[in-house]
Formats: sequence, C-alpha cells, structure tokens
Amino acid sequence: MPPVGRVATKDRPHGGVGDRFRLWWDAQARPTQWLIGVPFLIFIALVPILNIPVLTTVGTNFGGVMAQFGMIALIAIGLNVVVGQAGLLDLGYVGFYAIGAYTVAILTSPDSPWNQTDEWLSSDWAWLAALPVAVAITSLSGLILGSPTLRLRGDYLAIVTLGFGEIVRLLADNLDELTGGGQGLRGVAYPRVGVTEELPNGVFSAGNAAGTLNSGVWWYWLSLVFIVISLLLVGNLERSRVGRAWVAIREDEDAAEIMGVPTFRFKLWAFVIGASIGGVAGALYAGQVQFVIPTNFNVINSVLFLCAVVLGGQGNKLGVILGAFIIVYLPNFFLGRTELFGIPINGNEIASYRYLFFGIALVVLMIFRPQGLIPVRQKLLAYGRELYVAARRAAQAATRSSDGGARPGPPAVATASGGTGTAATGTGTGESTTDGEETR
Repeated sequence: MPPVGRVATKDRPHGGVGDRFRLWWDAQARPTQWLIGVPFLIFIALVPILNIPVLTTVGTNFGGVMAQFGMIALIAIGLNVVVGQAGLLDLGYVGFYAIGAYTVAILTSPDSPWNQTDEWLSSDWAWLAALPVAVAITSLSGLILGSPTLRLRGDYLAIVTLGFGEIVRLLADNLDELTGGGQGLRGVAYPRVGVTEELPNGVFSAGNAAGTLNSGVWWYWLSLVFIVISLLLVGNLERSRVGRAWVAIREDEDAAEIMGVPTFRFKLWAFVIGASIGGVAGALYAGQVQFVIPTNFNVINSVLFLCAVVLGGQGNKLGVILGAFIIVYLPNFFLGRTELFGIPINGNEIASYRYLFFGIALVVLMIFRPQGLIPVRQKLLAYGRELYVAARRAAQAATRSSDGGARPGPPAVATASGGTGTAATGTGTGESTTDGEETR
C-alpha cells in the first residue's frame, strides 16, 4: 500500500519525470495552452539569431548547426513512429533518408540524366515541386519493404532493415549513370526565395553564409515548419485507434492479435508514415548541401538516428527531439574550443570521440534509465483520450477546491421499499449511506 496522501507511481496518470508539469499542463484550457505554446515556439525559432552565449558554437556556424538539428529532429520523429510507438526495431532508416535525398537530386541536379528543371519543373520552384515526389517514393519504398518483412519480429526484422539501408547505399554507389556513383550529384535545387542584389540566388543558397540571417537559419526555420506538421500528424494518430493499436503491438503483439487487432496492417502504417517523414528530411538535406554522395548515408548515421530516439525516450515526441539536439549540438559545441570554464581543452579531439561518448552514454542510460531522458506517458497512450480528459477534469476540480473550498453536494434520498436506496449520484440495490453513496 502506498503511504497515505501519496499516489502510487503505477496509479499516477503519467509515468516518468515531469508529473507535476504534465498534470498542470493537462489542466490548462486549450486557449491557455496555445497562449503558452506559441510564444515558446517563437523563442525556439529565434534561438539561432538571439546569439545566446551559453549555446553559441565557436568552431562552426550556429545557424548551420541548428539547421542540421532540425533535419535530425525530423528523422527522429519519423523513426520514433516505427521504433518508439510501434516497437519495430529499424536499423536501416537511413535508407529512406537517402531515397528522399536522391529523389530530389535526380530530378533537379544538372549532373543527372533525369534532370527535369528545364521541362516540367520550374528552376525557381524545382525543390518544392520535387518534395512531394520524394515523399511519395519514400512512402512507396516503405510499403515495398514492409509488405514482405513485417511478418518478421525482433532481431530478424532488425537484420532485414539493416540490409535494406546498405542496399540503398550500395545502389547509389554503383548506379553511376543515374546517381553519379561515388562522385555524387551536384547542383541540387533549393528554394529560390528572397532574391536581392546582395543575394542573387536567394536566402537559402550556400552563398548566404555570413550575417545573422544566413542560409542555415532559413533552413532551420523551414525544418521547424515540417517538424510542427509532423508533430501534429503523429500526435493525432497517437490519440486515435491507430496509436492505441501501435501501443498494443509494442507491448505484446501476440496478445494484440488475439484481441483482434490487425497487427500487420498497423505495422505497415507505421513503416509507411515513418518512411515518408524520413523522405522529407532527405529532401531538406539535399537542398541545403546541394550535393548528394553515398558516403553520407552509411550505417553509422542510421545508428546515430536510433541513438537520438533511445537517448531522448522511445515513444515520446518531445523526448526524441531532445535526443536529436544532444546528438547534433554536443560535438559542435566542443569543436574549436580551447578552454571550458577556464580549463584548457582540445575541443577538436573531444569532438572526434563523439561516437565513443554516445556509446558510453547509451550503456549508462540502459542501466540506470532505460526509458530515456523523457519517458513516454504510458497510461496516456494506453487509455487514449479518456484518461487525458479525466486527468484534466481532476486537476481542474482540485484547483477549484483549493480556491473556494469543496461545494456541498445534494442530500441523499433513501426509500424503504424493498431495500432499494436512491442517491443523488445514481441508483442501485443496497443500503444507502449518509454521504449519498450506496454500500455494495
């Protein structure tokens, strides 16, 4: 039994850290949540131009670092759908990332034989027009890969997805006539907006490398738009029967199948949705660097994407974004630094050991906090919208009670006919008690 006045952890509406904040947030009305959330989102968007001394990087452009973070965060959201919500171990997610990038590059690069910028793609809007094509092809790739392989489970599925990622990279490296092979594809299109005399190629071009509003900041803002759209999409799916089916599959696929959940169909949904988000991230990457080469899509990057999900908290959308920020920001924070808090350091050497440090962090995390830095809200996902509403109403009732005291309820009414007690809270068979509830 838990101590008096304290709720057992398993009985709390939310698990993990931040229980009080989550309860407080759930108790707020929707307009209040928007009034708090929108300014916070604006602050996050302005971080690259606020030049906060604690966050500013020394050896690299901070706007470029934040643009990279935006793309990795988008990848982490997509991978979280597959790994964190549906419980499918995917070690080849970098393959979808590569397909999205190469789709844009093949359609818009002057080195590609399939370059369409002089035909049905306008050169100024080529990137934007190629984006939905990249999403469609990556979604189709997820469908093609998932249809035969999602009947596998556990390690077998992980091995197949790992092979898929390597197959995509090897194809990109060997199909010289289509992908440029090891030489890659150059001159990939990007959004040509904000053209001025100082910036003849627009604000998204690589030539806009100086100043506060450099190209990295603009790519970061564009990434934020897709992140918000993805969060809204995935959040709505979480609170629907699709999200509850994913949780059931993740916790016990056999039990979910026995209860009538079409597990294969919902796993395929997760694969396709995750692949499409990865395709968007790949398109962003191709447009920003304007150069696509197979070596940028190796298995190490796939493991780093998975590390962001595990580190932040599998199944928690905000958690995986935090994990992506740690993965991207920490190495760039040390890069170029010669001292930290007055202590001389070799920042470049520390940054070169990032894979070692991330590996150690994962080992420590798996021992002491396997659920990640920001754990998933298990009961909210399991019981869906009903628990969300119940938690909000309970918190609002507690707030009203603390402000004005408890309201007196209507008196109990009892009858003696046949021992049936009728109270203000309902009717039933039994003996009526003084507080209006029946004894069963």
